[in-house]
Formats: sequence, C-alpha cells, structure tokens
Amino acid sequence: MSDSTPRRNWLESLRRANLQLVGKLSVVAVLMFGFAYSLVPLYNAICSALGINVLSLSERQHAVKARDIKNTQIDYSRKISIEFDANVRGPWEFKPAVSHLEVHPGELTTVMYEFKNVQNRVMSAQAIPSYAPKQATAHFNKLECFCFNEYTLAAGEGKQWPVVFVIDPKLPKDVKTITLSYTFFEVAGKKQAAAPVLNGAKGSKS
Repeated sequence: MSDSTPRRNWLESLRRANLQLVGKLSVVAVLMFGFAYSLVPLYNAICSALGINVLSLSERQHAVKARDIKNTQIDYSRKISIEFDANVRGPWEFKPAVSHLEVHPGELTTVMYEFKNVQNRVMSAQAIPSYAPKQATAHFNKLECFCFNEYTLAAGEGKQWPVVFVIDPKLPKDVKTITLSYTFFEVAGKKQAAAPVLNGAKGSKS
C-alpha cells in the first residue's frame, strides 16, 4: 500500500500536467487562428486610415493602361475597306446589314448579319468564314462572332448576330481591301419535319 501511494500521486500529477499543457496549446491555437483571421480587416483598416488602397490603385492603373493602349494602337493614317459577303446553301435569307465599311487598323468595329428561315420547318445551320486576300487572315481579329456555332431556328424565325473585329495594325501596307465572307449552310442530318399547315391556308413563294 505504501509503495502504490506515491505512484498514484505521481500519475495524478502527470495527468494534471498533461491537461494543463493541452489547455495552454489550445489557447495558443485559438489565439493564432484569431490573429490570422484578423489580418485582412486589420490590413484594410490600416490602409483606409492612411488613405492607401493598393487594390483599387492597381485597378485604376490597369484601366488607364488599357485605355492608352487601345487609343495608341489605332492607325489613323490608314483606312482599310472591309467588304462583307454572305453565301447561302439552301432556301433561306442571309445577308450583312451593310455591304462595306472603311475602318482604321486597330479600331474596334461591329457589323450585324441578318438571317431568316423562310421555310415552314425548323432548321439547324452554321456559318463558316473565309477571307480575301489570304494574307489578311492572320490580321483579322474577331472578338465576337457567330461563326462555327450551330443555330436552330423555327419556321419563319429571323435572327441578327454581331461580328466584332479589329484589324491588326501590322497588316501589310499593300493590303487596302479585305473581304469577309460567310457561307451559311444547313447542318447535315439535322433536317426537321415541316410545320403543320392550317386548314384553308395557302402556301406562298418567297
């Protein structure tokens, strides 16, 4: 009995010491987490107090750069004539809103293309672009285009699609005219059934 008493006391002391150590480590972990969590609002508060906003300053500088680059890239000493062409392979209407435009290299330009399904059935089709002369292809940069996308239009439905483009100022000096041509054709295997004709209705030719 006398030998076991000191051992029990020693184990009890060790247990209390371990519990104290765990408690201290827990407190340290909580404090570290709280410190890390407060860094962002603390940083924002300091920046606000000193009148510094690194993020917004960076954004403003980036916006100014983008605006300057956009303006300085336009070559006002040159004009390029852009001709718009549309070819169809099927009974539908497809044409550009304008037949030609004159643009400066580096100038952002938008032109609309119009399409109408004049059939009495749903159809799926897509457009493929081509350029002339060939050396202009690498310098005709489209930011938005309906080409290569597949579209489904109901009977009699019409659509307008934009083409947003920029002519690269590095376009060779001897190129003064570029033709952008689209061929719009029905997607193979996507022909839809004709829409039902109402009683008494007469077909019309377009």
